[in-house]
Amino acid sequence: MGVPTYTNGTEPTFTRSVAHSSVTSQRPQAVDAANTVSYPSIARANAAVSIDKPNGDAGYSERFKDYTVLQQHVLFWDRDGDGQIFPYDTYIGFRELGFNILFSIFAMLIINVNFSYPTRLAYSYIPDVRFRLYVPSIHKAKHGSDSGVYDTEGRFLPQKFEDNFSKWDKRGDGTLTFWELFDLMKGNRCAADPYGWGAAFFEWMTTWLLIQQDGKVYKEDVRGVYDGSIFWRIREQRMKTKPWRQGYGLTGDYSKY
Repeated sequence: MGVPTYTNGTEPTFTRSVAHSSVTSQRPQAVDAANTVSYPSIARANAAVSIDKPNGDAGYSERFKDYTVLQQHVLFWDRDGDGQIFPYDTYIGFRELGFNILFSIFAMLIINVNFSYPTRLAYSYIPDVRFRLYVPSIHKAKHGSDSGVYDTEGRFLPQKFEDNFSKWDKRGDGTLTFWELFDLMKGNRCAADPYGWGAAFFEWMTTWLLIQQDGKVYKEDVRGVYDGSIFWRIREQRMKTKPWRQGYGLTGDYSKY
């Protein structure tokens, strides 16, 4: 399957910004995605791909080939592989990533209280008194005001992923600063959507706490958050003598947490 090319060899020839909408020029799309990624506007069911990794993490995608990218994102917390994530599973997962007790409890409450019922709706209208998340229907927990990288079925949209960096990475170095993440969140907000605003804030700030390095989050690390591969890597590294040296603005061993 070949990679589509543009009519002039580098960029599309149609109009991509207009004078009476400044954001169309301030937030340029990733016009070069199709030169590296085959059909970037078509969602990938089980692989998170990018310009830098047009095939994604092949070994990881193969390991979880029967799961969507959104499902892969949460599998780290499915401790026994039964398709259900209990509050305690969420807590343990965050502890293994290096978060302290208070934040892990906070994350458990935010995630399981808010996202249990949407995933439960695939099975029953009755809320789950144990506040489990159901992995097979995790796509029902997709909320508004997000980045749009996951589609409504939990697949991964390469074009949207590249667009987020094209629009908000002002230096073009494949990173986003703390304030650029805020710009990304504000730029993706939907009107009258406080639930989505809050969810996006929690997700991106948790991502910042986990993977920031030198005041930035790096593109391939963010891609690893989308498919969950970086969670396994952090856990594995923290189990070894060499600590995970990203996140929190620190460079030390997080075993004290």
